[in-house]
Amino acid sequence: MTPPKPPTPPDSEDKMPANEALRRTDPDVIDQRQQQIDPAGQHRRDVNADAGTTMNPRWHGTVPPKDRGWYPEGFPMPPFPEQTQDLPGCLSQMDPRPDHGETSWVGHGRLRGACALITGGDSGIGRAVAIAYAREGANVALSFLDENQDAKDTARHIEACGQRCLLLPGDISDPGHCRHIVETVAAEFGRLDILVNNAAHQQSFETLDEISDEEWQRTFAVNIHAMFYLSKAAVTQMGKGAAIINTASVNSDMPNPSLLAYATTKGAIQNFTAGLAQMLADKGIRVNCVAPGPVWTPLIPASLSGETVAQFGANYPMKRPAQPVELASAYVMLAEPASSYVSGATIAVTGGKPMI
Repeated sequence: MTPPKPPTPPDSEDKMPANEALRRTDPDVIDQRQQQIDPAGQHRRDVNADAGTTMNPRWHGTVPPKDRGWYPEGFPMPPFPEQTQDLPGCLSQMDPRPDHGETSWVGHGRLRGACALITGGDSGIGRAVAIAYAREGANVALSFLDENQDAKDTARHIEACGQRCLLLPGDISDPGHCRHIVETVAAEFGRLDILVNNAAHQQSFETLDEISDEEWQRTFAVNIHAMFYLSKAAVTQMGKGAAIINTASVNSDMPNPSLLAYATTKGAIQNFTAGLAQMLADKGIRVNCVAPGPVWTPLIPASLSGETVAQFGANYPMKRPAQPVELASAYVMLAEPASSYVSGATIAVTGGKPMI
C-alpha cells in the first residue's frame, strides 16, 4: 500500500516556516551563492527535461523497496566461480558479468555539454564512468590498450544516449601516444573538460624476487608516468572549471604486499593528486582522486589466482566487491560544476573499509 504523500507546503512564504521559505526556490532570483557555484546558471535549468528518458530506474513509486538493488543483496556475493584470464582481461568472459549501470543509471544533465577523456574506458570502472557521463550529457573519448570488442560495446551505450564517442586504442606508457590522444580529443570535440586517469596495470607476486625489473617498470609506466603525461597535455587544452580525476586505491592507504608494485604506484597517485591540485588551482582546474576498494572488473581474473578470485571482496565489511556502477557516482560528483570547491580530495569507495 502506497503511503500518503506529505502535505504540500503553502505557496505563500509568510505561512511557511522560516527554514522552508529559505529552501523554496524563486526562478526569478539568482542569489549570490548560486551565482558563485554555477555562474552560467546550468543548474537552474530543467535538467530533467530530456535526460535519462530511455532508461528505467531500479524502482518506481513513492517509497523505494528495501531490496531495490543498491543495497548489498542486489549485487553478486562471493564465492564466485574460480576463473583466470590473460592480461588485460575481457569483460565477456567474466562470471558473473559486472554491472556498469547499463540498465540502471539515469542521467539528469549534470555534465551537459562537457567533453571527457577516460583511460581504461573499455571496461570496469572506466566503462561505468563512461556510461554515466554520457547519460549526464557529456561526449566521451575512450582510451584503451587493445580490448577492441569491449570498447565498441561501451561506445554503443554512449551513442545510444545521443552522445559522441571516440575510440583511441594504444599504449599510454608511451608519452607520445598520451599527447596524441589528448590532441585528438581536443580537435574532434573542440574542447576537453574532464580527464579521468583510470587505466591501470597490476600483477600479484608472493616474494620480492618474483618481481622482474620489467614488471616494476611496466606498472609505473602505465599507472603513474602516463598520468603525468596525460595531465600535462590535457592542461594545455583545458579552461577554468575543468576537472582531472585520478583513480587511486585502498592500497594507497593499506598496501597489499602481494601487489607491491601496484600499491606503490597508487600511493604515488594520491600524492600526485594532492600536489597537482595546488599547482593548478590558479588555473581554475580541479584535481581529485577516487580510492576504490575491491571492484569486480576484468583486471581481477586477469591478475589474481582462481582461488583468490572466488573469494574476492569477501573480507570487506560488505562481504562482497563493488560493482563498477557503484563507483560512477563519485566520478560524476567530482566532474560536475556544482563541486567547484572540491579539489585535492580523495573519495574512498571501499565498502565500509575506513581510510583515515
